[in-house]
Amino acid sequence: MNRFINIGHSNMVAADRIIAVVSPDSSPVKRLVQDAKEDGRVIDTTAGKKTRAVLVADTGHVILCALQTETITARLNGGGESAEAESAEETERSEENDVNG
Repeated sequence: MNRFINIGHSNMVAADRIIAVVSPDSSPVKRLVQDAKEDGRVIDTTAGKKTRAVLVADTGHVILCALQTETITARLNGGGESAEAESAEETERSEENDVNG
């Protein structure tokens, strides 16, 4: 049975389908995202927020996520309530920053 993890904004992904969680800042990852956009393989779950993590699925899909790579990794590794609470605070801070700046 698949285990799903929350990747923010009420979006879930099958944990066993994720092969990489990477930062969106490097040129190779930017090219990966651009190529996936051109091929229609991008799934944007950021809800208009800044992309802070890029998930690569075994299907070739590239998932854009507004949560930090560390938060996603903790959830993939079975992080408990502390990871959930940290993520809620992180999302709240992100939303405040978007409103204020």
